[in-house]
Amino acid sequence: MRTLLDLVLPLECAGCGVPGENWCRACREALFVPPIPVRPRVDPGVPCWALGTYSGPRRSAVIAVKERGRRSVARPLGRALAEAVGHLREAGEIDPPELGSLILVCAPSRARAARARGGDPVLRCARIAAEELAPERVLVPELLRMSGGARDSVGLSAGQRQHNVAGRIEAVGVRRPRFGGGASQAAAFTVLLIDDVVTTGATLAESARVLSDFGVPIAGALVVASA
Repeated sequence: MRTLLDLVLPLECAGCGVPGENWCRACREALFVPPIPVRPRVDPGVPCWALGTYSGPRRSAVIAVKERGRRSVARPLGRALAEAVGHLREAGEIDPPELGSLILVCAPSRARAARARGGDPVLRCARIAAEELAPERVLVPELLRMSGGARDSVGLSAGQRQHNVAGRIEAVGVRRPRFGGGASQAAAFTVLLIDDVVTTGATLAESARVLSDFGVPIAGALVVASA
């Protein structure tokens, strides 16, 4: 359906609505910025960075890729995340590539929401980021999933969001021996949590807790926008 609509409706930038482009130069430049540190209300226990606030092209892009079926917008978002990783490496916030593989772990979304969107848009963005960085050195394993019972978090308070995800994020295919082999093995991986928007930080915090329980060393969390 979206493909048919694209053939009929005039093309416009998903970030600002300018006609003739899927993602215009001005919106691209708005995304390609050094990430800023953010402090979610629910502390994820690891450093957290965002490309900016949930406004302007960032907000429009997230809505386009999640709610309006603009799957192509995942590419500029993925490229922007890759650029942000480069900034973090240059600033010494995360390890440089020569020290080991980078693992991007996406915070999970509800299975029903992912199906409605034709797949998980955050996972799609992370895979594009991996392609941009170095596909042979950057892994995007699906290590987390949201179990049943979690509801849409829109309109929930910080406390309600924590309760909503508590115990509902599960590790998938993570074996303690793989990540629990001591300092030398941990140094071979730099793990970043990836998400689109951090609102209260509840999902990131629960994701980090689950991974930490399995001995996964987390360098931080990187999101498109902070609300």
